[in-house]
This record gives sequence, C-alpha cells and structure tokens, in this order.
Amino acid sequence: MELPFLNSSARKRDQVIAIDLGGRTTKAIHLQRKGDGYALLRYAQMDAPVQQKAFSADLLAEHLKSIVGTLDVKTRFVTLSIGVNDAIVRQAEMPQIPLQDMRLILKANSKAYLQQDLPNHIFDCHIMPLRQSPKSDDKARLGAVSQKFKVLVAGVKKQFVDDLLAAVSKAGLVAEGIVPGLIGPLNAFELAMPVLFNKGVVALVDVGFKNTTICLLQDGELILSRVVAVGGDRFTSGLAESMGISYAEAEGIKMGMAGEVQATLEALVTPLGRELRASIDFFEHQQDKHIGQVFISGGSARSEFIVKILESEIATACKVWSPVTALQLALPSQQMAELELVAPQLTVAVGSALASF
Repeated sequence: MELPFLNSSARKRDQVIAIDLGGRTTKAIHLQRKGDGYALLRYAQMDAPVQQKAFSADLLAEHLKSIVGTLDVKTRFVTLSIGVNDAIVRQAEMPQIPLQDMRLILKANSKAYLQQDLPNHIFDCHIMPLRQSPKSDDKARLGAVSQKFKVLVAGVKKQFVDDLLAAVSKAGLVAEGIVPGLIGPLNAFELAMPVLFNKGVVALVDVGFKNTTICLLQDGELILSRVVAVGGDRFTSGLAESMGISYAEAEGIKMGMAGEVQATLEALVTPLGRELRASIDFFEHQQDKHIGQVFISGGSARSEFIVKILESEIATACKVWSPVTALQLALPSQQMAELELVAPQLTVAVGSALASF
C-alpha cells in the first residue's frame, strides 16, 4: 500500500533513507533493494527537537544532517514520515478517473469527498482493490457502485510540505517521498506477514509518543483507522507525577520494572485499551468478522507489562511484531545485537521506506 505525497523521480531508487519524524525520538533507517527483497543496512535514533513550538526549516535541516551523519551513508535520497497531527488520512469514494485528476478535484472541493474544507492542502490517493469479485447475480445490484473507486486519501498543508522540502534541500538531501505515519505500519506488515495481511482479519496498533494509531484490516483492505490521543508520553509522565521522580527515571521503570508500579500503570494504560476495544467492537459489528489477533508496535511495545494490560483490557491476544523479519540484515555487529529491542520502534520508518521502492 503506497501513499507518498510526492515522488521526485519516475525511476524507483535501489536504496533510500527513511526518517520517521517522531514526537520525542527520530528514527531513521537505510534500506536497499536486494534482488526480490530488501536489506536493512543501518538504523539510527536521535532525540527530536520536541520543545520547539514553531516549525523551523533551519532547525529541521540541522536535525536531518545529524541523523543522516549518524547513519554514515552515501545516498542522499530521503523519505520523510510525518505524524498524525500533520497529515490527515481518510477513506472516500471517488470517480473512476486518473490519480492526478483525483488530486485536483480534492483540491478544488475537499468537502464533497472528505466532509471537511481543507484549503491550501495537497492530496494524494491510493485506490484500494476489491477484496473479492462480485458474483454474477450481484452485478446489477452493484452497477451503480462500480462507477466509483474506494480510495484512501491523504492530505497535508501545502506550506508544511514546502517547509519540509526546504529543510531537506538545506540539509543537502533529495526528497524522494513524504509519507503519512499512519501508512507505515500497513506497508511494513504487508511485507513482514503477507499471508495475514492479504487473507486475515487483524488489528495493527502503533503506540507513538503522543498518539496511538489503530488500523483494522480485512483481506488486505484498511477498513477502519483511528488516532487516539494517548501514547507513551502519557504513561511516562503519569508515572513520574505519581511517584515524584524524573521523566527519565519513570521511563526506565516503565520499561524495566513495571511490575513495581502495576496499579499506577494499569490506570494509565487502561483508557487506551478501552479505545481499542471500542474500535474492535465497532469493526466486528459492521463487518460481521472477528478480530482474533492484535499486533502491537511502537516504543511502548518494548514494555511487556503494557502489552499485557492491553491484552487483558480487550480480551484478545496481543503480539509484539517486528517490521524487519522479511528484510535481509546487513547491520554492524553492535546494531545487530540491539535490533530485537529496537525493531518495534522502526515500524513507521520501514513502511515509509517501502513506499519509495
């Protein structure tokens, strides 16, 4: 499932840097095409300049130079993943017209298709394939519907894209793509678990810094997506406040000694579990399908205790998954040793990189 806002060249690259501009930590990977697959050559994490209230192209340019320098790569082609507060992702029915024409009519009249006026935005679209061919006796009933495409639409303010491109250029890089962060887990899951992606009914939950994305899939189609304003920052801040300790100390407890603060952490994580349960219930009622597996990624997925709280709250099996299982690994020895712990945080970056190939 590809959905980049831009592609700087008709020629697909054989390698790309993908940078997930997370709220607290920026994650980056260097991915290269290898035969029919892909090789992970490097990854990096760096504190993001989260205290900046106003977007600064100069600040971002310095940040991009730093993280690309940490990767120590020669390629200059970069794909950026942007957060849920910067890009909207919606489903819509669109006329059967070329993608370029879809972008133009969305720009001219977004309210007609997205139920919201979005002036000064640019858009991109992904046509979602039908899950199954209609039976012959259904063709007449579906005749009117067949005149429309079911489309996943992403939109972002044009000025924000222009500022991102300016920062990339100032950093001495070439922008290959700008991808909504919500799309990353979908692309990565399709590569890592193709059978489940194409023939399963699953929930993908990516727990970010400020927000959590919930994507419910059926037979390779995104049926429902939600953004919940609960993330790892709320868990850590809540622990720090309740215990009277620093943020860094609370983060360490959350990841390594969560059992010692079980009641406090349960109270902080439970609201997310309830939102997830509500999403699953809505999906199951609408689709008459049961979701038996929930796959968790993101920084908080490193906490076994948080995953168990979610599992208990939704009464459905939760599994932490890795976006790198289908990749060839050509990492330095130290990064190879740390990969299992780091991998759930690379989900968005991996999925964004795949959109550039």
